[in-house]
Amino acid sequence: MTPDERIDRIRSDHWIAFDRAAIVLNRLTSLMEMPQQSRMLGLMVYGSSGIGKTMIAKRMASKYPTQYNAELGATKTPILLVQAPPAPDERRFYQHILATIGAPMWGRHTVSELEVRALGHLRDMDLRMLMIDEVHNLLAGSYREQRRFLNMLRFLANDLCASLVVFGVNEALEAVRGDDQLARRLDEHYLPLWEDDVEFSRLIQTLIAAMALEQRSGLTLASLRTILKLTGGITSRVFIMIKSLAIDAIKTGEERITDEAVQAWQPVWTKHAWNIPRQPVATFG
Repeated sequence: MTPDERIDRIRSDHWIAFDRAAIVLNRLTSLMEMPQQSRMLGLMVYGSSGIGKTMIAKRMASKYPTQYNAELGATKTPILLVQAPPAPDERRFYQHILATIGAPMWGRHTVSELEVRALGHLRDMDLRMLMIDEVHNLLAGSYREQRRFLNMLRFLANDLCASLVVFGVNEALEAVRGDDQLARRLDEHYLPLWEDDVEFSRLIQTLIAAMALEQRSGLTLASLRTILKLTGGITSRVFIMIKSLAIDAIKTGEERITDEAVQAWQPVWTKHAWNIPRQPVATFG
C-alpha cells in the first residue's frame, strides 16, 4: 500500500473499536436478542456533544443491515436509525422515517395518515430496534410538544414491539425522564468525557495501532496528558488529533507519533482548516 493509499484509509470513515464503545454495543446487542414482547426494554445513551454517540449508533445499525428475501419478495430491516427532527414535530418525524426507508409520501397528509403508512412499512420490515439520534432536538419545543413527541415514541415502540434506543446530549436526559412510562422502560448509559486514567491510555494505544504506522509510537505520560488537554476529553477531537498526527508521520517519513509532534500540534477543529478535500474522520454525536 502506497503512502497516499494509507493516508486515504486514515481519512476514511471506518470503524475503530475501543472498549467504551464495545460496552454500549454489547448492551444494544443484548436488547436485539431479547424475545419480542408488548413492552420491550430500551436504552438512552447520553453524553457531551462529540463523545461518540452517533458513531456507536451507526456501527450498531451496520451490524444488522437490510436484507432482501427474493423468494418472499420482502425486505427485512432489523434496525432503523433515524435522526430526530430539529423540533418535536410528529409530522416531520414520520416523513423522515418514510424517506429513510424509501417510501416517501408526496402531497399534504394528516399526521394520522403518515402514522398509518409508517407503521405499516415498519411492521412489514420486521423491525426489532428503532434508534433515534439527536433526541435532544425535542428541547427546541414547548413542554407540551415535548410530551407529545415522547408519547409518540412510546406508542411506536409498543405498537411495533421493538426496542427503543435514543441518543442525546446531557440536557435531553431530564426531558426523557419527564415521561414516567418511557423513563421506566429506558435504561440509561452515560458516556463521560475522557479523563487522565488507564482507560484513556488504552484508547490512545488503540487509535495509534489502527493507524498502522511502521514504527512503534511510545508516547510518554506527559504526551497523553497533552492530548487530553488539547481535546478536552472529547472523543471526536481525540480521533481528529491522532489521525492528523499519523498523517504527518507518514508524510514526513517518521512513521511514528513522537512526543515532540504531540507538543507541537495545533488544534484545528474544522475540516476546512485542515485544507483537505474530504471529511477526514467519522461523524460523531
